[in-house]
Amino acid sequence: MNDKPRIHVLVVDDHAIVRDGIRSLLGTEPDIEVVGEARDGREGVEQAGRLRPDVILMDLSMPRLDGIEATRYIAANAPGTRVLVLTSFAADDKILPAIKAGALGYLLKDTGPAELLEAIRQVHRGEPSLDPAVARKLLTEVSHPPKPPLTTDPLTARELSVLRLVAKGHSNKEIARELSITEMTVRTHVSSILGKLHLASRTQAALYALKEGLASLEDETTERAP
Repeated sequence: MNDKPRIHVLVVDDHAIVRDGIRSLLGTEPDIEVVGEARDGREGVEQAGRLRPDVILMDLSMPRLDGIEATRYIAANAPGTRVLVLTSFAADDKILPAIKAGALGYLLKDTGPAELLEAIRQVHRGEPSLDPAVARKLLTEVSHPPKPPLTTDPLTARELSVLRLVAKGHSNKEIARELSITEMTVRTHVSSILGKLHLASRTQAALYALKEGLASLEDETTERAP
C-alpha cells in the first residue's frame, strides 16, 4: 500500500471540456487528485486560497482575470502552491511574463498525457518543467534580448512629445505643464507608449528614446544653460 500523500491539483481553465478531460486523465493516477476547478483567473485565485492545492494547472487567456495576473497573485500569497501553465499560446509576450509572474512550468495544450503527468510531478517537487519549444524561446530571450520593436501601431505625435520629455527626466506634472494637458492624460500617454514599445518602465522608455535618437541629453543641457 502506498502511503505517500497525493498531489492535490487545481485546474483553472475557462473551457469545461478541457477541465473534464484533465480531470479524467488525472483520475487514473493513484498519486494525483483533482481537488477543484475554476472557470477564470479570479475564481482560480479564490479556490487557491481556500483549497491550498500543491499544483495549479493554469490557462492564460481567461475572462475577468487572466492567467498571468492570477499566477502573480498566487505566487505572492500562496508560496506553497506551484503553478504549471497549460495553454495554447507559445508567443514570446506570454511565456516570459508568465515565468516572471511565478509559474514554475509552461506546457502547451498539445502536450501528450504522459508528459503532462510527469510535468505535474516535476513541478510538485519544485523542479521547472518547460515545453521544448518554450525552453528554446526562453534561452533565446536570455542569450539575445530582442531590440524593443515598434508595433504596427506607431507612436502618435503627442506620444512622441511625451516620450521626449520622459527621456529628459521630466515628471508627469512637468510634462502636463509643458504640453498644456492634464497629468491623467500624461499617464495615459505613458501607458500607451510602454505598451506599443513593449517596455516595462519609464526608465526603459527613456533609454529607448535616447538610443533611437528621439531625444538628446545635450538638448536638455542646452535648454537649462544660463
